[in-house]
Amino acid sequence: MQRAGLWSMVVVAVLAVGATARLAMAAGAGAMLEPGASAPNFTLPSQEDKQVSLSQYKGKWVVLYFYPKDQTAGCTLEAHNFQRDQALYDKNNAAILGVSLDTAESHKIFCTKENLTFKLLADPEHKVVDEYGVPVMAMGPMKAAKRVTYLISPAGKVVKVWPDVKVANHSEEVLAAIAEAKAAKS
Repeated sequence: MQRAGLWSMVVVAVLAVGATARLAMAAGAGAMLEPGASAPNFTLPSQEDKQVSLSQYKGKWVVLYFYPKDQTAGCTLEAHNFQRDQALYDKNNAAILGVSLDTAESHKIFCTKENLTFKLLADPEHKVVDEYGVPVMAMGPMKAAKRVTYLISPAGKVVKVWPDVKVANHSEEVLAAIAEAKAAKS
């Protein structure tokens, strides 16, 4: 009987933590941008200690992907897949910009360790995360952006949004969306 009571307490605690995390996620961001919206300009530091602005990429497709944390399994796989396909993005006149709440120093370590050549941008105050409506997950004192990707056209418009990214084939999905959007313009 005592064991059943202990399990009941564990279940209640797990449910309470989950509800708190969901409330924290909902409280952190406004509405996500929709296709057709103008992508807000921003400036953030990169792993190269240089300021990077969205406006620098006018005339290019931009894959703006938000991810939870440097050097974690899912984020490393997602970054490796984008890096693997870098030549295809270059061929399609597309830039890849990753954004997380990590620092530029954390990005520098991550990029060096994983041989990443595209820009990772630091948003520890989640200004851009909030501006793009990306939910912020809170687990105790640690906060992380939810995994969300925006495809932005060369004209600066949001073309497609992936609100629930699955990392395994995400790079392929993004490349297919670029091809589809280019074909629709033709």
